[in-house]
Amino acid sequence: MKIERIELHVVSIPLKHFFETSFGRVEREVHIIVKMYGEGLVGYGESAVMTDPSYSYETIETVWHIQKDFLIPALLHKDIEDIESFMRMVSTVRGHHFAKCGLEGAYWHLCALQKGEPLYKMWNGTRKTIQSGVSVGIQNSIDDLLSRIKQFLDEGYKRIKIKIKPGWDVDVVRAVRKQFGNIPLMVDANAAYTPDDISVFEALDEYHLMMIEQPLHFADLTDHAELQKKLKTPICLDESISGLRTAKAALALGSCRVINIKPGRVGGYYQAKKIHDLCHGANIPVWCGGMLEFGIGRAFNVSLCSLPNFRFPGDVSSSSRYFHEDIISPPIEFSHGELTIPDEPGFGFQPDDNLIKKYSQRSYIAPE
Repeated sequence: MKIERIELHVVSIPLKHFFETSFGRVEREVHIIVKMYGEGLVGYGESAVMTDPSYSYETIETVWHIQKDFLIPALLHKDIEDIESFMRMVSTVRGHHFAKCGLEGAYWHLCALQKGEPLYKMWNGTRKTIQSGVSVGIQNSIDDLLSRIKQFLDEGYKRIKIKIKPGWDVDVVRAVRKQFGNIPLMVDANAAYTPDDISVFEALDEYHLMMIEQPLHFADLTDHAELQKKLKTPICLDESISGLRTAKAALALGSCRVINIKPGRVGGYYQAKKIHDLCHGANIPVWCGGMLEFGIGRAFNVSLCSLPNFRFPGDVSSSSRYFHEDIISPPIEFSHGELTIPDEPGFGFQPDDNLIKKYSQRSYIAPE
């Protein structure tokens, strides 16, 4: 397939409710939407990167720069035979996984449209209906947190994840367990702790959590391995798994018993599938994390969750969980925590160019 034109759109949409982690609080999401043209078709992708380098070294500005000045020139007007060819073309850029993911998604979407096939079937997904959990950020008070958790449980979400940080951890989990009993519950620290905080983890270990996600340094594997030996609760790694190689190292070291796969973090869907397959062979469950994606990135994650080793409900949730208005039609909506993946060609939802334009802050078209 020959790539004839590529567009970038910086899209900014306010959140319905602020979302706070150990990194800080955000009140709107700003991502880059990619449109890729070939053979009379248009493929869409999303780089769901943050505006600041807190979660990753990448930001909106670095993704824009790398896509515009390096990745697009490597792809534009080229005949790309398959995904392996695509990966070779972008491999001259080291790292910059979120930048690559947006373009790779657009290419996958083009291929699925060209073949007239749903993306989840192209990826050999085995489940037609997927389940969603929900991630609840740090709130202004424990009462506020309990109120939001009740709302999401009433809506039928299958698993609750709460963000924690020093000073907002054991007491919070205790209150959730007291209020809601033995609900499926996990915590996510976003690398906010050190090995010296062992007393916190030992206390959390008594609350029968599904997992403790990324408790220690974002680049660490060895301290996580030592911590995992001391805990009954599985450790799940997120930021530490930057690709297939770090996933292999984590499994070899025993750094975790679960891996969170975020396509943008690991370099795209091709790498996400490789990590899935590695963990499947090692009997290590995976699940799909979220970056508060708009509908395009969210639709890709829905398809990814169809793969057999995604054993826990993902952070894929309804569009209405975060946004009053999304950029796809119809918006993604889970019913009682479940969604049946559409069988339409592509990712099953239609991007809305009028809404992309409405929320765009700037655009770039190659060739101009």
